[in-house]
Amino acid sequence: MMRKLAFSALSALALTGAGSGGAALAAGAEGHMLDTSFSFEGPFGKFDEFQLQRGLQVYTEVCSACHGLKFVPIRSLADEGGPHLPEDQVRAYAERLDIFDPVLDDTRPRAPTDMFPTVAGDGMGPDLSLMAKARAGFHGPYGTGISQLLNGIGGPEYIVSILTGYTGEEKEEAGSIFYENVAFPGGWIAMPPPLSDDLVTFADGREATVHNMAEDMAAFLMWTAEPKMMARKQAGFVAVLFLALLSVLLYLTNKRIWAGIKGRKHA
Repeated sequence: MMRKLAFSALSALALTGAGSGGAALAAGAEGHMLDTSFSFEGPFGKFDEFQLQRGLQVYTEVCSACHGLKFVPIRSLADEGGPHLPEDQVRAYAERLDIFDPVLDDTRPRAPTDMFPTVAGDGMGPDLSLMAKARAGFHGPYGTGISQLLNGIGGPEYIVSILTGYTGEEKEEAGSIFYENVAFPGGWIAMPPPLSDDLVTFADGREATVHNMAEDMAAFLMWTAEPKMMARKQAGFVAVLFLALLSVLLYLTNKRIWAGIKGRKHA
């Protein structure tokens, strides 16, 4: 019971927008989730580095003004299994971001060893570092372990559903503006629609529709929450093969040890 309450509280805080989103929740109402297919789903799935690069672009150009990634080191953008940017691009990206250095008592450009900025203040949204794990949608988080292994916990689907769930309707309540969103519990959310068609220009020519940008952003946020997912999947696969081989060897060894006894005929 306490676990469910904890998940509910985290979900309510995660996407309520500019500090007053709690009023947007209607008791007992659940949002409509989209069943979205991602390349990293399933035991053999893996991140698409080009999709992660597009998601990074959407975050940088659209979302970073209101949302931080305080748990993500900038250097990880060069990691295999992630966006896998060249080292010089990672350094150039880091230098675009300022950080206060207490040693210098002044701001300086960030280095790849620094974290992404933390965005705080009135009107700023929640940090997105763990968003894909903090709020599950279509598949969980209360499903069985096998379901989560095959389908994922649903966080990226929740993100896609929220980003594409705006209807264009809005209302004012208690001095705040709320926006109708069919995916958000209660149907109204304090965060304005962040995406619109052709808001960014992708270098690989992918059409920048709201749905495409939402999918790319959700995949990128899943990577920020689970940067070592591919390594864990590989390690798990090797462990399963090892256990299977060990089981076969133990079975054959057992048969050989007891073969002489089991084969005796009793008088």
